[in-house]
Amino acid sequence: MTVSRPRLKQIFRELLEDSIRKPTPAMTTRTVHGRIHFPGKVSAVVGVRRAGKTMFLQQLRSAKLRDGTPQRLLPFVSFEDERLADLDAADLGFLLDEYRRLFPVSGRETRVTWHFDEIQLVRGWERFVRRVLETEGDDVIVTGSSAGLLSQEIATALRGRGWRILLHPFSFEEALRHSRLEVSLDGSGQTANVGSRMERAYIDWLRTGGFPEAQGLEAPSRRQLFRDYVDVAIFRDVVERHVVRNVTGLRWLVRQLLGNAGSLFSVEKFHRTLKSQGIAISKDSVHQMLGYLDDCFLVRVIWMESTSERQRMVNPRKAYPVDTGLIPIFDRTGRANLGHALETAVLVELERRGCEITYVRTREGFEVDFLARGLGGEATLIQVCTDLSDPATAEREIRALQAAGAETPEASKLVLTLAADGFPQEVPAGVSVQTAWEWSLSMPEAP
Repeated sequence: MTVSRPRLKQIFRELLEDSIRKPTPAMTTRTVHGRIHFPGKVSAVVGVRRAGKTMFLQQLRSAKLRDGTPQRLLPFVSFEDERLADLDAADLGFLLDEYRRLFPVSGRETRVTWHFDEIQLVRGWERFVRRVLETEGDDVIVTGSSAGLLSQEIATALRGRGWRILLHPFSFEEALRHSRLEVSLDGSGQTANVGSRMERAYIDWLRTGGFPEAQGLEAPSRRQLFRDYVDVAIFRDVVERHVVRNVTGLRWLVRQLLGNAGSLFSVEKFHRTLKSQGIAISKDSVHQMLGYLDDCFLVRVIWMESTSERQRMVNPRKAYPVDTGLIPIFDRTGRANLGHALETAVLVELERRGCEITYVRTREGFEVDFLARGLGGEATLIQVCTDLSDPATAEREIRALQAAGAETPEASKLVLTLAADGFPQEVPAGVSVQTAWEWSLSMPEAP
């Protein structure tokens, strides 16, 4: 603890008073698929830095306020406050003490819902949260920028008491809501005002990405903002957290993955490339760094579909940035790369919907972009293509879907494209074609 005990108590008291007396800030409402709260578990909101996790906590508080919960039962504490640097779990007991002093009766007569932002910055925070759950009987919602917040720390230290809530940057629906261009849906899942305006808006969103701070920014400022985001993720979530010393190799890996969205990635091939450039690094280090980048959500990695673990391991993975706006920052070709952006957007939307995702390579050598298994067990083979108006292109994409469908007969087959006027004239039975923007606005069926 870097501050004195009396000063720490004062800081906690000020933070509690602010969170209980100040109105919750205005915000763009986020859409999260699946349940937010599971009784007896810590709700852990995880995702890449700057995705909007802090504001999502405020959204949850606002919803409870509208339902009639007194604000005194919804304390919010951000551990990114510089006055709380270098705390230990034992110091957090003073937070509970100060809350009881402020509300000696009401804080105990009704369940409190604690909102802890970036609590992983406190050493040993898991012990404190477990105490709040088990001894105090309160509810706890936490945020963090690393998947380790759940998969390692919560799962281990909280003994299975964690409930994961994944929050990515704005979806297309959320970006529309943010810019006040929401589109209503009718019962059939088709938009009420179909038109080229929505297609243009979707393409703009693919180029801009979904990071909240980037909305409305001009391109030069947006590019600098994204470079800063990536640098912070590299150094705080990978280098510092995992004590990575080969920063040069790590930067090469980041450029490779973010600049080649959806491409097959082989650790062996990348290792040979670095070696040819005189960069000393082991294959194990590359494997580890790839895991760290996936862990902090900067990169999303999917494996080839296979019932054999050995086949999964020996075949290349596919890697995507967590947001389409990052692609032009690292792509050196100068192309628009709408195809890579579209595939990335579909992958991230599938993750939002809680799907398990792999890619498919058939016995004949055909490749399908995604096999998505939903929360209810339903399976969908998805092929992503910007333009299906060319008959040869349409035939190739649909043939791959049909070949994969023969090997996965329980899966439905879907082609997603950019524009409705790019639909093929004839579509085989059992194959659906839909614009990606309409699909992204459609709500998945509840499991």
